[in-house]
Amino acid sequence: MDSYVYLRGLRHADHTVFCVEDGQKRYWDPVFGVFVPFSSGQQVKRSIMDSIVDELKAKPSPITFITKINTQGQIGEGEVLSACDPRYVDQLLGGWMHAASKGKERTLKRRSPFSVSAMRPIHPLLSGLREEKISFDRSDKPHLHKVIVRDKDNNPLSDSQIAEVLKGTDKSLYRKWIQGSNRAYGLYIYDIAIDLRTLFCVLTNQFEPEIRSDMIEELRKAGWIESENIFGSCLVMPKEERERIIPAIAKSLINWRITSNQARTFSLMESLAIAVSNNANSIASALYARLLDDSEKPKAELVIETINDANVFIAKPCESFLANCNATQDALSSAEKQLISLLKSFDYEKQLT
Repeated sequence: MDSYVYLRGLRHADHTVFCVEDGQKRYWDPVFGVFVPFSSGQQVKRSIMDSIVDELKAKPSPITFITKINTQGQIGEGEVLSACDPRYVDQLLGGWMHAASKGKERTLKRRSPFSVSAMRPIHPLLSGLREEKISFDRSDKPHLHKVIVRDKDNNPLSDSQIAEVLKGTDKSLYRKWIQGSNRAYGLYIYDIAIDLRTLFCVLTNQFEPEIRSDMIEELRKAGWIESENIFGSCLVMPKEERERIIPAIAKSLINWRITSNQARTFSLMESLAIAVSNNANSIASALYARLLDDSEKPKAELVIETINDANVFIAKPCESFLANCNATQDALSSAEKQLISLLKSFDYEKQLT
């Protein structure tokens, strides 16, 4: 019985910003000497969790933010406390950490069954950044907007003083130029590993607890099943609940969209191909980029190959980037069905028998 499901997704991004730092987030690739855009694994994971919650029309888990006032009367940072309740689907799948200050309570920690990579270029030469100068421009309706110009002592100037300052220039006071706005483009991949052993199970060990003892009793009353996995005694979500959640997981792993406030400039970021396997090496061999032998200037090309122990699903938009790739209209829905089959076939209740 395979314990992991691996997925690699290939997407196309066009003139967009999908993770913000100082403009589009980027890192330096020392091999090819270029900056490449990326989106953090945390952002990708959050977007997937949001998609699952939305698909199920479920209520997201509550978070308690503790804020402290120091001896100087200033507001400081305190703990962020999770509900640690696996009945919330984003908690069950996303994991949690509850660590009260000064050891007042037992630390509760559940590692997420999802390991999510950054979304990064499939090859540094198949992505890039363009710099675009943008402006906040209201010069077409100056009668609606107010301009204040202050002198070096912060005193506002009169209209006649402003006119004198502008004399001999072509400066607009209704337009603000924003410099250095990077836009990302190219082909990007993300990888996900799902640990089926813990996907719908929570451990009941109270020496290194995932949940409180009173929560264990609540889950038992709610029909969670006593079992055991490689990590010890556990409670397993009832089958009817698992089978309600699994289709939402499958759909969201493929169709997630960036939902955090660190994204702007809309791009479809359409899925081009999905590879699914119980073998991590197989998805890497199914979707990759090949470096071409060109002594003058290095180039790379997209490669999608059929691998014995991996299922590869190629969507029609991929034909824009790869000729004769055997794309199909139902590729993404077929990938969903494959994921559903893999997630349903695992025996969550009898893992050690």
